[in-house]
Amino acid sequence: MSDQGGAAGEEHRTNPEIDPEGAEMESLASAEHIGHLQSEKERFEAEAAAFKDKYLRAFAEAENIRRLADREIADAKVYGIASFARDVLNVADDLARALAAVDQETKDTAEGAVKGLIDGLELTERSLLKGLEKHGIRKVEPVGEKFDPNLHQAMFEVPDPSVASGTVVQVVQSGYVIGDRVLRPALVGVARGGPKPAAVSEAEGGSAA
Repeated sequence: MSDQGGAAGEEHRTNPEIDPEGAEMESLASAEHIGHLQSEKERFEAEAAAFKDKYLRAFAEAENIRRLADREIADAKVYGIASFARDVLNVADDLARALAAVDQETKDTAEGAVKGLIDGLELTERSLLKGLEKHGIRKVEPVGEKFDPNLHQAMFEVPDPSVASGTVVQVVQSGYVIGDRVLRPALVGVARGGPKPAAVSEAEGGSAA
């Protein structure tokens, strides 16, 4: 008898037709549980997205630092000797002045010790320039080129109607570049009084047209 009563009570608790209020409460509890799980899922997804964003930002920052470090290392390799190179240029200037002091006729007719001395100076100058080029340092030879304030420093003007104004016609001191930077600008004399540079003339002709 008691077993039948217990079974009936259990059926009464679980059967929505017998106990509709109990079934509704179970349904509400289940909905609350699902809502809680959904809320937890959204929270975890938001945290995962935040962690991913932080990771991507940190990765990008680390990559930028690596690139900057690589660039600084490359610059140090190319430009780290700039100060030393400027001192070496003084030696190159002395050699150039010593050779310039000997006229071409003397060079051509020199014999014995004099010829050996001249040949030695020329060989030393070539070796020095070759060594500088090995380290990315090049001599600027601007005679005949258009004056470039980025590479040249004008010391004086030379009246010469036979060449375009602004053309470098004389070099007082050679210039040098290291990599893509100016190590020392060339000291030059610039022509004036001649025709305007072709590029300027064409631009003016185009404007006039």
